[in-house]
Amino acid sequence: MRKSLQVSALPGYEEEIGRWLWCLEDVRRTLINALSGTNENVLDAKIDDRQSIGSLLYHIALIEADWLYEEVLCTDWDPDILLLFPQDCRAEDGSLSHVEGQSLEEHLHRLSKVREVFLSHFRYMDLEDWRTPRILEPYDVTPEWVVYHLIEHEAHHRGQILQLLKQLQR
Repeated sequence: MRKSLQVSALPGYEEEIGRWLWCLEDVRRTLINALSGTNENVLDAKIDDRQSIGSLLYHIALIEADWLYEEVLCTDWDPDILLLFPQDCRAEDGSLSHVEGQSLEEHLHRLSKVREVFLSHFRYMDLEDWRTPRILEPYDVTPEWVVYHLIEHEAHHRGQILQLLKQLQR
C-alpha cells in the first residue's frame, strides 16, 4: 500500500488551526507507536546521566499542560489535570525529576488526558484568538506559537526516547 505523506486538518477545528493540531497529533502518534510493548524496566532505566524514558514522558505531558494553562488560557490548572502530576518537573539540581514505577499504560493515560483537554480548548478557537498574544510578565505569546513550540518540544524528546529505546533494547 502506497503511503500518502500530507498534512490534513483535524476535523472539527478551524482549518488552519486543525492543520497545526494534526501535526501535534502526528508527533504523538509516532511516539506511541514506537513505545508499544515497552515494559516498566525499560521506562525506568537510565543510561549515564540521561533521563529515563518515563521521566521524559512525564515531562512531555507536564509541559503541554503548563503551556495550556499558563500561556494559552492564563488560568489556574484544572484540578483533575493537576492530580496527574504529583512530582515537580525539575529536581533540585535543575535536571528533570526522575519518574519511575509507572507502567506504559499510566504514562499513556497521562499524555492522553492532557491532550484531550488541550485539544478541547482549541475546538472553538477562531483565527483571531489563535493569533492574539497573551500578555504575560516575561513575554507575549500566541496560541499559534504555543502549538508550534509543543510540536518542536515533543519531537525533540521523541528523538531522545527513540535513541534510548534503541540502546536499551540491545
